[in-house]
This record gives sequence, C-alpha cells and structure tokens, in this order.
Amino acid sequence: MIKHLFIFYRNMKTTLKTLILNCLLASCFITVHGQDFYASQRASWLQKAKESIPQLTVTEKKPVGLVHIIKDENAFQQYKAEQTAPINTLYDNSFKETKAVIVDFGEHITGCFSFSTELLKAEADAPARFKLTFGEVPSELVTPFDPYQGGLSRAWLQDEIVTMMTMPSTITIPRRVSFRYVKIELIATPPGYDFCISGMKCDAVTSAVNTPGELSAATPQIFKDIDRVSLNTLKECMQTVYEDGPKRDQRLWLGDLYLEALANNYSFKQYNLTKRCLYLLAGLSEHNGKLNATVFETQEPKPQAKQHLYDYSFLFGVTLKDYLQETGDRETAEDLWPVAKKQLESAYQYLQDDGTMNYERASREWWIFFDWKDGLHREVAFHGVTVFAFKETYELAKLLNKENEVAQLPGLIKKMKKAARKHFYNPKTGLFTGKLNDQVSYASQIWMILGEIPTQKEAQRSLKALKTTENVCTPGAPYLFHYYIEVLIKSGMPQEARNEVAEYWEGMIHKGADTFWEVYDPKNEFLSPYNFFPVNSYCHAWSCTPTYFIRKYPEIFQE
Repeated sequence: MIKHLFIFYRNMKTTLKTLILNCLLASCFITVHGQDFYASQRASWLQKAKESIPQLTVTEKKPVGLVHIIKDENAFQQYKAEQTAPINTLYDNSFKETKAVIVDFGEHITGCFSFSTELLKAEADAPARFKLTFGEVPSELVTPFDPYQGGLSRAWLQDEIVTMMTMPSTITIPRRVSFRYVKIELIATPPGYDFCISGMKCDAVTSAVNTPGELSAATPQIFKDIDRVSLNTLKECMQTVYEDGPKRDQRLWLGDLYLEALANNYSFKQYNLTKRCLYLLAGLSEHNGKLNATVFETQEPKPQAKQHLYDYSFLFGVTLKDYLQETGDRETAEDLWPVAKKQLESAYQYLQDDGTMNYERASREWWIFFDWKDGLHREVAFHGVTVFAFKETYELAKLLNKENEVAQLPGLIKKMKKAARKHFYNPKTGLFTGKLNDQVSYASQIWMILGEIPTQKEAQRSLKALKTTENVCTPGAPYLFHYYIEVLIKSGMPQEARNEVAEYWEGMIHKGADTFWEVYDPKNEFLSPYNFFPVNSYCHAWSCTPTYFIRKYPEIFQE
C-alpha cells in the first residue's frame, strides 16, 4: 500500500512539474509576444505607408535680382532687403571684383540649389572656394552664426563652404535648402584667372500638385493675402510627409500633422499624404502602443527616441476622425482604430477619484506642450485636452460603430466636466485657473472650451475677460493661436475670430513673410525656443491654418 502511494505521489509530482513548466513556457511566450502591442499589424501599416508615398514635383526657379540687407528699426528683426540691381548685373561682371553678393529669388522655395561659373581670362590653375548662406528672412544673412549658442544643432543653419576644382563648372549643394535669399562670398581664388557666375537656379520640390479653388471675388484683399501665404507655407511643408519645417527638423510631428491635414482638406485635398503619415506614426509606435510624437523617414523609417507629447498623442484619433469624414475611407479608419483607442490609456492612469487629472505626476512622465511659451502653467489645459480627446475618440467610435469598445467614455466625460467646473472655474471672473497655480492663460481657457466644459455664454465671457485681465499668459506661437481662433468661432464670436486672424497673421505679412513662421510674438520678434533666433523655422507647418478658416467659414472671412 505504501509502495503504491509513493508511486502515485511520484507520478503526481512529475505531472505537477510538467504542468508548471508548461505554464511557465506559455507565460514566457505570451510575455515575449505581448512586448509588441501591434505585432500582428505593424508590418502591414508600414507597407501601406510606403505605398502612399507621393511623387515630388520639381519646378525650376531662378533668381529675380540682387539685394542689400539694410538695418531698419521698423523691419522684422530690424533688417530688410532692398533691391539694388537685376540679376544680369551679376552674370555680366567679374565675380573676382564683386567678391560678395546677395541674390533674391523673389519667393520662398525649398529644393536643390546650383550655380555655374565661366572663365573670363586665362585658365583655371587652382580651385576657387565660396561660402554660401541661405536665408528665409533677411536677418539670417547678417547675423553671425558663430560662436553658436543655440539649443539645437549648429548644422541646421544653412551655410556651406564649396570648392570648385575647375572652371567652367557647376556645383549643386548636396543638401536640400529652404530659402528666399542666398549670399555668395568668394573666399579664395588664385590671381592668374578671372571668372563670372554664369547662372544659378533651384529645383524646387513639393508633393502639392492640386490647385486649390479660388476664393470669392468679394473676399477682402487682406484675407486673400493671408490665404496665399498660408498655401505657400503648406505647399513647402508638403514633401513625402507633412514636414513641420522644410529648413529645420524636416520630419513628421503629430501636432503639425493634425493642422496640416485640416488645411489640406480645404485646399490641396491630397489625402494620400495624410493617410501615409497616419500609417507611419502607427507603424513606428512604441511596443507598448504609445505613439511617438515625431518620426523620421530616412534612411529607413524610424521614430525619434523619447519624444512623447501627451497632448499630441490624442491628435492621432482626431486626425483619423477628420480623415474618415473627409474621404469616407472606412478601411483605413478601422485599420487604425486600435491605435486611437490605445492612446486613451495614457489618460486613464492619471484620472483621480474626484474627476481631476494628476497633473503633477503626468508632468514628470510626459512632455506636456500646448505652446512655446515660457512660464505657461499647463494644469488646466491638461485636463481640458483629456476631455477633448475622450469626446473626439467617442465620436470616431460612433462613426465606426464601435461605441461598445469605449462605453465608459460618456460617463468619464460627464465626471471630468463636473470636476473642472468645481475645481477650476471662478464664477466671479468667468475664468478657469488651476489648483496648483492661479495663472490666467489663453491656453487654459482654450482647452476648457474645446473640452466643452463652459456653456457658450460662459465661453464668450471667458474669452472677453482675457482682453481685460492683467498679467494674462498670451500665446507664444501660431500653434496655440490656431486653437484660439477655433474657440472664438466655436463660441459664437465670428467677428472676433475675423479680427484676430487679420491682426495676427497679417502682422507677419506686413513684416515681410512669404511663408508663416514657427514662432511669432508681436511684442518680441527675437523670441526663440532655441536661444538663437536664426535657427527658428520661418516656414512652419503649424502656421498654415488661416487657409482652413478662410475656406471653411466663407460667411466669416469671405464677403
């Protein structure tokens, strides 16, 4: 009997060991497989992104004349370009005598620059060396780049040293440049020969090929001008992705994508570019499902490490919803729905029992952006953008008949709205301020309104109070200013929206803008998030959205 019990025990022990081992192996398999949340879809998404690469069109652009950059206290950043001579003046004379010249192409262009030389006397018996400096705005050509103290790579600044080993010859700058002006300086040449510059050009590139419709003939000239510069800005940023800036960064950012896609919907209508960008971001997301805020295309598509922006992550679902409504492409929307839904988990972990968000913890774990503005306190905007994200994602779910997958959202939205009114709203002033900081900011009011927390009447009161309250934290860049215009329209203040578009974006045009800028504070033209204003982007995607407003709301901006 004892022997049989021993054998039974031994067999049971062996069976248990086998069972435990099998469970561990299965667990390991699940863990390894689960390391990539989108493992089964990632390759397909990247393939679809590749299939959507647009063809770039190339247009030859030639310079229109020569300019001097002169000091002018009333000009943007205190410098302006003054026309001095036609371009033939350069081509017809010795460059050894000229030594330096600034050439104006008459418009902002992005592409490959080249110039040629011809011998005037004797044979070239040694190389000639030139320094080229490309500028989007005049100040870039006269502000010394060195010693460089900016916060971004010095290599983003567009200056090049080139050497011609023989003449006649043509040199093409190896990197794509983004500019209106180019300064050419002769650094070294032997005394035995003379030469002239015989021609220059830029092969401008963009993926924007459709022609936007004409505005109403009765549209005020101010809005025609703003629309034209907006379209130029968007066109320059439409490459094989929506770039944030063709001079600097030259990559896809989620926040810029949303605004560029809005503008594209009402202008060039090239939806495959939006589709490509959505698939790239999905395919290059983190293995835990979290989206990266920015990705590179070359040499192979890859994300920029550790660039996680809380507010940007939710714009993926908003962009996808708008894309579906604009195109009817349900297949893409259903394919990418899991990504939009997954981003909500970032918010769930910070939601507290009282309906507010744990801003202190989130700000330690995320880059929370909203605007380039020193001193901006983001607690209230953080709450508002979360409500906005829940609301927009639920709308997308309804379009896809997937409400059951996010059935908790309506209840969370209601709870968070109630909490915002209790903890952030001051009924005496009509303004929203934080628990941790009582700063009054445009960002706080904007994102509360986008989250639909105040009534329309309360929103109007809040927006009007911004103009009369002391020490208000104003927008620092066109990015937040876009959302300001959006809430003015949403709050039933069309005349105010019209006036603000005219004042803010026409302000850049009056200061010489061919394309709209990354950073624009009318009170501080030298503002730079990077501690050196020449490295700012002066053609920047998030500034292009006036064309969206002007074309979507003709009753406001077109007469």
